[in-house]
Amino acid sequence: MGKFKNSIFYIAIIGGFSALMYWIMTQGKQLEMGRTIADKPFESGHWQDFIASMQHNLTHPLAILLAQIVTIIFVARFFGWVCRKIGQPSVVGEMIAGILLGPSFVGMHWPEFSALLFPKESLGNLQFLSQIGLILFMFVIGMELDLKALRNKAHDAVVISHASIIIPFALGVGFAYFTYEQFAPATIEFASFALFMGIAMSITAFPVLARIVQERGIHKTKLGAVVITCAAADDITAWCILAAVIAIVKAGSFASSLYIIAMAIVYVFLMLKVVRPFLKRVGDLKSTRESLSKPVVAIFLLTLIISAYVSEIIGIHALFGAFMAGAIMPESGKFRSIIIDKVEDTAVILLLPLFFVFTGLRTQIGLISDPALWQMTLIIIGIAVTGKFVGSMLAAKFVGQSWKDSLSIGALMNTRGLMELVVLNIGYDLGVLSTEVFTMMVIMALVTTFMTGPALDLINYIWRDKPSIVPETISNKSKYRILISFASSDSGKTLLRMAHSLVKKQSSNTQITAMHLSLSTELHTFDLKEYENKTFRSVLAESDHLDQKITTLFKASNDINTDIVETANQGEYDLLLIGLGQSIFEGTLLGKVLGFTTRIINPDRLIDKFTGKEGLFENSPFDERTRQIVTKSKMPVGILLDKELQDINRIFLPMFGNDDVFLMEYAQKLIHNNGSQVTVLDALGEIKNNSAIKENIRSIEQTAPNHIMVMNDKTVRKEFLDEQDLMIISLESWKKLVDSHSIWLNHTPSVLIIKP
Repeated sequence: MGKFKNSIFYIAIIGGFSALMYWIMTQGKQLEMGRTIADKPFESGHWQDFIASMQHNLTHPLAILLAQIVTIIFVARFFGWVCRKIGQPSVVGEMIAGILLGPSFVGMHWPEFSALLFPKESLGNLQFLSQIGLILFMFVIGMELDLKALRNKAHDAVVISHASIIIPFALGVGFAYFTYEQFAPATIEFASFALFMGIAMSITAFPVLARIVQERGIHKTKLGAVVITCAAADDITAWCILAAVIAIVKAGSFASSLYIIAMAIVYVFLMLKVVRPFLKRVGDLKSTRESLSKPVVAIFLLTLIISAYVSEIIGIHALFGAFMAGAIMPESGKFRSIIIDKVEDTAVILLLPLFFVFTGLRTQIGLISDPALWQMTLIIIGIAVTGKFVGSMLAAKFVGQSWKDSLSIGALMNTRGLMELVVLNIGYDLGVLSTEVFTMMVIMALVTTFMTGPALDLINYIWRDKPSIVPETISNKSKYRILISFASSDSGKTLLRMAHSLVKKQSSNTQITAMHLSLSTELHTFDLKEYENKTFRSVLAESDHLDQKITTLFKASNDINTDIVETANQGEYDLLLIGLGQSIFEGTLLGKVLGFTTRIINPDRLIDKFTGKEGLFENSPFDERTRQIVTKSKMPVGILLDKELQDINRIFLPMFGNDDVFLMEYAQKLIHNNGSQVTVLDALGEIKNNSAIKENIRSIEQTAPNHIMVMNDKTVRKEFLDEQDLMIISLESWKKLVDSHSIWLNHTPSVLIIKP
């Protein structure tokens, strides 16, 4: 009755008001009397008018901007992905994407398309939007600086950092002396040109360097601590120098720039002594994600915008103000992590690629057509590498670093990346750098960033001391070694319980390694140790509860799938355990399967499927990550589908053929070490004909009576499955279960799928 009443009301409301609107429209038509109404393009089927309208819409500034953003993000993410796959920072791919979309490639080969996508009148919008992205990014960079570590390790770091600035700065000024007449714009003074060449040679890309250090697993070493601190000190010093250089260029002379510098000093003093204590007080009160409400976030974002605005008005560029705002944020790692998470994705994914492309639109490699200009480009690269690499290396050696570490510091400090492009664009906007010099310097930035990884590989090869991510404690070949790779702490605890059940009574002759990998792009330098401790805290507590010693392994990764496989293969583990959440049983992947409600499970309906020859991963229920790990790992892989697994006492082990014989090894381990009760289902009636399986069962019954039984029933009741803690099945049999849409999947307990 209620539904019928609602339907009547709905029809009455919709119908009544529709009729009212129709009457108003017909009456309103009479109001047009005496007016000259233009013909509507579609009343006569004017297709040409429709096409003209679409063309007009396509050239609307907003439509152009949105098309640019879509194209830029797609191309930048693609080339970033390619570079990560070949071991390069994603920023290299984004820089390449920017150059390719500019006049150096797309504009050269498809000028009409380039003019359509990037018309000159649209570049202003693109520039301002990219500048907003840069402001947000510099805010994040300021927050990622660990000022506490900088104060604690300042002595050696400041020596190395300042040497790595002054040496290339001097070489850049010297280079400007010999190139000023040929390359400097006619209206620019020598001092402005020389200072910008100097600062452009001196920049280090702190964010790129931090990612490389994390991905190579050296952030815990003395080298990692030194080089991160050096880069932080370099960043702060370089931006202060850049602010002074901008002030000098804008003022026109050093004497006039003193007023700007004085105002900048007052601004910095107020930020440190007035704004910073206020923000600290707010941060202390609102340091959790729950308490950090929108009005509180607005306070910090307003601080960012006002700081950027004031520094722009003073004349030292808005980016310095953004960097300064980030640096004075409350030092709590938890607080900074929350703010960074709110800002970083928008800045890095949406807006920052616009800056790379805007830089690429200014880069015209076609202008460097003369061999002499290419020779000059090589000279610029040589000066940049000599000043930064050699300068950092010599300073590091002077303060007591080994030759290997000194060379590594030099290679890392030579990374320029995005920060170099920021400096170059500021110089270009101020008219200090010509298009030719700008292009040559962009090429230098790309080359010096690209060479960092290969240079580190070469240094490690020469010293034959490549750091290994495989713990030394597992080198004993006689031990049974298990590697568990987990994404969340809860998953890690469950996998540890699974591994412990396999080796509980053989702890002296086993080694369990718990590994967690995180994408380096999702980690922040200032809270890396805190993140690692938090990740392993509950796993270590579980190991204490189980009285099971484990080795922990944490790594910032550029490619998690590849690193899991390499770690497992290099360590020569006997078993790799990985986890999948309960969602594998839910949602779209197995939604149809979950729709079954039958209470009686008959394996006869599966026999046809299990005699088929389908490819192992056709229509596989596993995602690409799991598929890659399984196919490339050299040892057995166990995939745990967790449905709140707690105890591992009752095991259901269905066997669908002779290829499943290897599962008896795991049944033996669970019975011997954990005292588990194992029920083996002879689904196809082949166990009675397999002497190896029968011998295994007899052997188990002799050592552990009443711990294993064989089920020959053709039906398996739901109540039986509900009583089980774990089902163990081979990967091929599981895949065929899923392909057959078996109703087993609706009633199974947690499942351990094993690839032999």
